[in-house]
Amino acid sequence: MQADRRRLNAPAGGTAPPVFASANTSPPRRRRKADEHRKIFLQTGIVPSAAGSAYYELPPDPATPPLTRKSSLKITCTVHGPRPLPRNAAFSPNLLLTTHVKYAPFATKTRRGYVRDSSERDLGLHLETALRGVVIGERWPKSAADVVITVLEGEDDGPAGAHSGDMGSGWGMLSVLAGCITVASAAIVDAGIDCVDLVSGGVAALVHDQSSEITTVLDPAPAEHVTRAACLVAYLQSRDEITEMWMKGDAGGDLGGLIESAVQSATLARTVLVEAVKDSTEARVAAMSPPELPSTDAASKGRPKDVVTTG
Repeated sequence: MQADRRRLNAPAGGTAPPVFASANTSPPRRRRKADEHRKIFLQTGIVPSAAGSAYYELPPDPATPPLTRKSSLKITCTVHGPRPLPRNAAFSPNLLLTTHVKYAPFATKTRRGYVRDSSERDLGLHLETALRGVVIGERWPKSAADVVITVLEGEDDGPAGAHSGDMGSGWGMLSVLAGCITVASAAIVDAGIDCVDLVSGGVAALVHDQSSEITTVLDPAPAEHVTRAACLVAYLQSRDEITEMWMKGDAGGDLGGLIESAVQSATLARTVLVEAVKDSTEARVAAMSPPELPSTDAASKGRPKDVVTTG
């Protein structure tokens, strides 16, 4: 009897159905200290076609199990310009800075659309406000520059939001905006646009710990906490100025301490920003330096020098 080649025959031996381990639905607890920031990876010059670019990443906690490990934060930023405005445009004595923040369709668990929604437009407005106090626009009259940010992977609220009854409250947007501010500052410096200082974003939150007490933590991961209130700041350390602030929740009488903690978080992020800008500047200077010319003297070519004797 000839076998039917148009069908997939069953295996000769018996098979067992796959068994999948159930993921832990309880929110993972914070393994970092309250004043400890997650490790930041920041690199500039990733898009050669743009005037300036940078990449920002917050990796997930490697100590958590793979089934309960939450998403990390991955952001890219490109700066196009400064470029002259069209001739028919009105004269502008300052640089016209526009910001554009967009989530990739696969950035979150809920698939995003291709058209910007209200949350993405809000992030763009907050980012523009944070950067306008940094860029020296007087040096670029009748010019424009575009800051385009793409969130490749964003932080979700996670099971902690569901546990507290506020799923979809948007606590992860604060961490996303803090990363956007930091990566945009690095990309603007990489584009050669004059700034008064490096601006960095930082987030602090009032969360419920295991004993249901309120405590203040730096750089909160939304999936690791039951958040009560959170604060984001865009901070200029050398001038001790805050160019943007965003509050969510009810801080009560802890508002002053929450803002100070957010400034501390931004200061920790600034250390990575300074090192990334310094490394990129040193690499650019080394690439622009002329190569050493080979020596043309006779000794370097293996020929004896001419000797003149006087007698």
